[in-house]
Amino acid sequence: MTDRPPLPPFTRETAGQKVQAAEDAWNTRDPHKVSLAYTEDSVWRNRDTFVTGRAGIVEFLTAKWGRELDYALRKDLWAFEGDRIAVRFQYESRDTEGQWWRSYGNELWEFDEHGLMSRREASINDVRIEEEQRRILGPRPEAERGRSFPLR
Repeated sequence: MTDRPPLPPFTRETAGQKVQAAEDAWNTRDPHKVSLAYTEDSVWRNRDTFVTGRAGIVEFLTAKWGRELDYALRKDLWAFEGDRIAVRFQYESRDTEGQWWRSYGNELWEFDEHGLMSRREASINDVRIEEEQRRILGPRPEAERGRSFPLR
């Protein structure tokens, strides 16, 4: 098996690297690329949906990004210990009718010894916004890396 650094146990620096790598991958909106960060039998809870395995992740993300258009994400490290990381995040997207949304959430991650995520639990709430209220306009610029994103 190929390792996917950084590997647990995490330090503040390596946990931050893992969070930024996840943000970068999700901002590609490429389900196959994103799925490679997870174990073959990874287990997810995303809102009220339960997903198991890479094929399930690809199916889930393909449907997600078919509904959540122009998706752009920011993740912030919240806490870490050993092989676990807690993240808070915000993303913005528009639905197929053109309504913009800002989604706020928290994720709990658990990794195997190879640095692949074996468990992901996400709790998410959505807030309707107007297009002029948008703050997340694509992937994070290099100058903003390592900075927390404001709550409002």
